[in-house]
Amino acid sequence: MTDVPDVPRTLVLPPRLTASARKLRDAAVRRGLHVVESAGFSVPELLRAPQGRAVHLHAGPSFADAVAPALGIAPLEAPADWLARLPYAFTRREIRALPIGEAYLLRRPAFIKSPNDKSISALVYADGSRLPGPDAVDPQTVVLVSDVMTFAAEYRLHLLDGAVHTGSQYAAEGRLRLGPPAPGALAFGRDLLAAARQTLPSAIVVDVGVDEEGRWAVVEANAAWGSGCYEADSDRALDTVLRAAGPVTELSAYDRDFVRRPLRDDRPQS
Repeated sequence: MTDVPDVPRTLVLPPRLTASARKLRDAAVRRGLHVVESAGFSVPELLRAPQGRAVHLHAGPSFADAVAPALGIAPLEAPADWLARLPYAFTRREIRALPIGEAYLLRRPAFIKSPNDKSISALVYADGSRLPGPDAVDPQTVVLVSDVMTFAAEYRLHLLDGAVHTGSQYAAEGRLRLGPPAPGALAFGRDLLAAARQTLPSAIVVDVGVDEEGRWAVVEANAAWGSGCYEADSDRALDTVLRAAGPVTELSAYDRDFVRRPLRDDRPQS
């Protein structure tokens, strides 16, 4: 792991591991980490006072929000409006971050998603009336509204300390297709970091894609602690995960502004 004191470490995993989580678990075991596969969303008693053991996390947002505060973990993520603030040269499409209450007024197709979790399904919506209504979502909930763009191939890049640390192809023509990262994806990732490194935490995952005309664009940013690694080097992906969800006591001054705040349940109460 990069620039982390040599102290005993635990990696906490959620119930029902994905294939990527199993790869990261195996990498953690090879490295000598203590791995805890949780049976549920409660914090194991033995971890409430880990006795000097640094605790890390690889899980989805709901699990992270449930256990990270009790375990003293600081999960890092990109700002909610990060994608919308990128220059057009890196997005190749118009993207706005706005309250879902405003998105209801859209009367054209748009790709709409939650910035950093899955509370609003990432889909092409025919118009804003197809979004979950105010009975299910607080109207002030921020969503990303994007022009529809079709990618010929998509790649996941694990970024660590301003460099592309590892990566993998995960899709082609909208279908799952795993493989090594294309040189163009790695080069685009380096160009992105050269221009926008200071807008991202020190450890993050960014998905990029290329269209049929060979134009590269950022698809989205995702928290490394909640992202699959696909065919990326699992040891190098683990480096990124451990930094992205590690002890609050090891948090750098730089990363303090990128710590996730647990998602509140904003649904109206009956």
